[in-house]
Amino acid sequence: MIYDGHAYIFPDVRGDGGFSKRAEYQQHLQLAIASHFQGVFRKQDRKTADNSGLIDSSKPRGFEALKDANFQATEFGRFEWESNGEEYVKQYMPPSVVDMTFTAHDLVAEMDYAQVERALIHRTPYLGIDEEFIANGVATFPDRLQGLAHVPEWTITSNMDVAIERLERSINELGLHGLQLLPDHLILYDQSPIWNAAEFKPFWDAFATMRVPLFITPGYSTLAPGASGRGMDLGEMKIITEFMEAYPDIPTVLTHGLSWRSFADKDGIRVPNELYDALPLDNPNFHLQLLFAIFFGGDWDYPMPQIKSVLEEVVDRVGVSQLQWGTDIPMVMRFQTYRQSLDSLRHNLDFLSQAEVDAICGDNAARLMGVA
Repeated sequence: MIYDGHAYIFPDVRGDGGFSKRAEYQQHLQLAIASHFQGVFRKQDRKTADNSGLIDSSKPRGFEALKDANFQATEFGRFEWESNGEEYVKQYMPPSVVDMTFTAHDLVAEMDYAQVERALIHRTPYLGIDEEFIANGVATFPDRLQGLAHVPEWTITSNMDVAIERLERSINELGLHGLQLLPDHLILYDQSPIWNAAEFKPFWDAFATMRVPLFITPGYSTLAPGASGRGMDLGEMKIITEFMEAYPDIPTVLTHGLSWRSFADKDGIRVPNELYDALPLDNPNFHLQLLFAIFFGGDWDYPMPQIKSVLEEVVDRVGVSQLQWGTDIPMVMRFQTYRQSLDSLRHNLDFLSQAEVDAICGDNAARLMGVA
């Protein structure tokens, strides 16, 4: 089975994203776009520019660092703002996202053309926190799509009963298939990012009874411009390891991979041994996603032979059975077609047997999600 372990659908990002206040959603949206490595150009002449009109990089990453720049989602996958009398653009989504929405119908159409059988819908607040939108998409295509629940991280400890109620409703009533956790968002609300601290225990105890996987997204700051060489916070890996020691039976997936851009140069990717050593690789319930096209499609030409050496290394250190292909569709299509994002991985896995390639490209995810 070909199973994309990392896909998105989202309502029109010019709306409220499921937040009670549009202004709060706008903050999440502006911060995400301002923090992302995707390039900026000046609208008048398409000259290369930067994010300085959107965010004050001298301040810690957070809402307080955002600048008043008349930031807005416009159309054709673009976000625009003003600074010093000039207009600037970031093409964050592919131009095919004309109306700034990507529905379940859009995703399944892409899946049909690329011969992808299933996809798992991931979550992030800047693409909306509306559980019903995701659940409706899954319900429309129950044999093609599965979706993750999301409980806004900053609400968990402050209103534990409501957080657990939302979690239970999302899994038990709306029929979602796992939970997405983004610890970075705790910091944005002046909370500790240590999501396995004692005050979270009632939430995780409740989650453990649901017998669905947990998907953890590493720190978003590693995606920021200039992140290359900064490395990945080993503390994040320590928390995951400690969590899996406390809840060894919860399947836990590290999304996006190992912050590949932090360890890349023009020739390839070199992950330090201490990062592998910090991962809970001895627990077969730990899984790692492989998303390369979304990170390097703008830097390396298809089929990206630069990723082959790190793939050999990851297979050796992590193991075939714990690896999953994903794409970040629709965003990946600003670099490669959906089919190419699959083929570029398969091309660079030519050192494996066909059964092993099939496992990484879908069978592992299908087994984890109970559809194998």
